[in-house]
Parts: sequence; structure tokens; C-alpha cells
Amino acid sequence: MNKSMLIGLVGGAAAATAIGGIAGYEVLHHGGPKYAEVLSVRQVNEAVRMPHRVCREVAVSREAPVQDSSRVAGTAIGALLGGVLGNQIGGGTGRTLTTIAGAAAGGYAGNEVQGNMQRCDRQTVMEQRCNTEYSTQHKLLGYNVTYRLGAKTATIRMDHDPGPRIPVRNGQLVLTQLSDNPS
Repeated sequence: MNKSMLIGLVGGAAAATAIGGIAGYEVLHHGGPKYAEVLSVRQVNEAVRMPHRVCREVAVSREAPVQDSSRVAGTAIGALLGGVLGNQIGGGTGRTLTTIAGAAAGGYAGNEVQGNMQRCDRQTVMEQRCNTEYSTQHKLLGYNVTYRLGAKTATIRMDHDPGPRIPVRNGQLVLTQLSDNPS
């Protein structure tokens, strides 16, 4: 083997070793790729039923408050009118009996008439009626992100959309959202 060939071989081996050492240093100290490629991002939501109270004004009809619940006025007026009418019939002792009978019948009739009038006396008032109704709202749970880092493809859940790539530091994904405004 001649001397120039030996020098070329040793020089080539030294150059290959140096280049390999530099490349190895870069891989070890710079952690490989700086970014993972994002292949897809899918928003993940959860449907949440939210209760809320709905109130409406409703017209309600009911009996008007009664001022004379014993119906004394109707009974008295009926007895008076019945007694006057009974007094018009008969004579002597018969007149007294017809007056008493007329007063009794008139009192009963007056009581019933007043009762019917009170039951028919209605008032309409507005009342608030409430019930619980539900609406569905969507709550964001996160983002399922499929990425490629070197030859590895995987999916992770993130709290934000990372965009087209995810930063990598020391061979690990950086999953925290970076601020656009440096402090």
C-alpha cells in the first residue's frame, strides 16, 4: 500500500469520525426534531343539560271574596218579603200563620238566592306560574390531536388547538400553550 493511499484512508476515516461525532453531539444535545407534525385536530365537546326557570303570567278566575258568608242579608230580606206576601193572604188567625210561613219560606229562598249570587260572583286575577325547562349547551373538553414525531404517530388530548406543529424539547412534546406576548 502506498503512502498517499494510507494518508487518504486515515484522513477519510478521521473526517467520517468527526462528522459522525458532530451529528451525534447534535442529536444528544439538541434532542432531535424541534417540532412534531400535527396530522389532525378534533374538538371534543360534552352536551350539558342546563336547567332554567321560565315564568308566565296566567289569568285565573275564582270566586270573589264573600263579605257575608252567613248570608244574613239574603235571609233577612227574603223573610221580610215572604212575611209581607204571607200577610196579604188569609184573614184573622190564618193571616198570622201565612205571615209566619211566608217569612220562613222567604228567609230560606233569600238565603239560597244570595248563595247562588255569591258562587256566580267571580273575579279574574293574574298569577305568575313557573316551571323548570332545560336547554342543552356544549362544553369544550379539549382537542384530540394526532401527530407524527419521527416515525411515531400518536394521539393526545390537549386543552388548546396547537396549530400545524407541536414544539418538542429534549425529545418530549411541549403541551403548554405558549404566550404570544413575551413578558
